[in-house]
Amino acid sequence: MRATKIVATLGPASSSPEILEAMIRAGVDVVRLNFSHGKAQDHIDRAALVRAAAARAGKEVAIMADLQGPKIRVGKFEGGRTELTNGQRFVLDASRTEPGNNEVVGLDYKDLPRDVKPGDTLLLNDGLIRLTVDLVIGDQVQTTVVVGGELSNNKGINKAGGGLTAPALTAKDMEDIKTAMSFQCDYLAVSFPKSATDMEMARQLANVAGEPWRHKPALIAKIERSEAIPVLDQILRASDGIMVARGDLAVEVGNAAVPALQKRMIRMAREMDKVAITATQMMESMIVNAVPTRAEVSDVANAVLDGTDAVMLSAETAAGRYPVETIVQMAAIALEAEAADDFSIETDFTNKRFGRIDQSIAMGALFTAHHLGCKAIIALTESGSTALWMSRHNIKVPIFGLTSQGTSQRRMTLYRNVRPLLMPKLNDRDEALATAERLLVERGVLRGGDTYAITCGEPMGYPGGTNMLKVCRVG
Repeated sequence: MRATKIVATLGPASSSPEILEAMIRAGVDVVRLNFSHGKAQDHIDRAALVRAAAARAGKEVAIMADLQGPKIRVGKFEGGRTELTNGQRFVLDASRTEPGNNEVVGLDYKDLPRDVKPGDTLLLNDGLIRLTVDLVIGDQVQTTVVVGGELSNNKGINKAGGGLTAPALTAKDMEDIKTAMSFQCDYLAVSFPKSATDMEMARQLANVAGEPWRHKPALIAKIERSEAIPVLDQILRASDGIMVARGDLAVEVGNAAVPALQKRMIRMAREMDKVAITATQMMESMIVNAVPTRAEVSDVANAVLDGTDAVMLSAETAAGRYPVETIVQMAAIALEAEAADDFSIETDFTNKRFGRIDQSIAMGALFTAHHLGCKAIIALTESGSTALWMSRHNIKVPIFGLTSQGTSQRRMTLYRNVRPLLMPKLNDRDEALATAERLLVERGVLRGGDTYAITCGEPMGYPGGTNMLKVCRVG
């Protein structure tokens, strides 16, 4: 059983019911809807497509709505593109409305002239093109091309070291949150947050928009700005998880800084009982090739060994030639890395302090199951919190989160080493324990003579009430 989860982006290459179902069967746990593309109805239709494909595959998957965030981009060009050469002058003009050329282009991001000064470095098209700011006059940013190349319509702009003032949530994002809540997305990913305030605002907007359905999504902070790094702990506290968005982040902080930041962010998320997703160019070559490069295999395996909850695919499944094959390859890499992962649960618990009964029960279940060689850990949970706490620690024993809440089941699909299952809501403890055992026996997880650890709360059915650990043997 694979512990690391797979997030796949939906797009033209994966929007047919057949391909999507095949991807889910191959191992997709969470489907990402990219709100940078498409209209509101497109996302509503795709969400319905995901739910239907998951039902046919007999597997629950979560839906992540990924907000576009501010459009920090250049405008359009005559002919759609231009070629910049080293040493030439190039002007970024916020007031320009007509298409650009080899000398000047307009800006979707109108505040750029107020955010930069002479000497600043601007990075375009994911850092492939580098400009030095010479002069700012009114709405014009006059630059010199340091590293040239082809520049096409609407390519992104980053400032080395950060410092662009664009707000994390735009008017479009606020409307998109309403759309996402209309189909009750399980996760809402917020682009370019700079502070905990950005995440708190997004949560408030999502909770208000979800009120007609009594729905509150989990929030994922996409760490893409250098300003987010010094306040990472605050952003984590205001979120349910983070995405290590290595593309824009690498452009702002430099490629060399990203691997260490990735490890630090994943470690912090696990220590703070949050989830972590590692994203960007994980299997990039499989957009056009049927097999990944050796470097990509190592990259995915390294993220797994870092302890990430999930690895994410973007263009590979949205627009690539081999969306299903990419899932198969990624799942195989994750399994191999997990098998080689060396850990000590005693070391993992060193200096840990638990102030809550339910957390202590969760940790006790891990310790007991590990040393007794249990076949499974079962967490009877309403909110999914007990399964989340268990999943923050490395253990080879699979964790099954059993809940009567569909929203909790889908949320748990992102938790590392957790298999969420739906079970009836039962108020009798003994009946609930028997039902849980029967479910895992029916699925072939448990057999006669197997031992397993199970946690629940008394009285049953109250979130945060886990207070009992029991070790059982299947009769």
